[in-house]
Amino acid sequence: MKWLLIQLLTSCEECVDVCPVEVFEMEDGKSVPVNAEECMGCESCVEVCEENAIVIEED
Repeated sequence: MKWLLIQLLTSCEECVDVCPVEVFEMEDGKSVPVNAEECMGCESCVEVCEENAIVIEED
């Protein structure tokens, strides 16, 4: 099963810290999904994002 990860860039590091498969990295002070293909759809990043900047949909 594949997942589509949609994220608006934010300066919060919560998704970087919580993702079990290291989808996100900080680049220029923003969290960026650098390994989106590794997303397993657990939505832990969605749960911690206070800015509601992440959406995960089944592809």
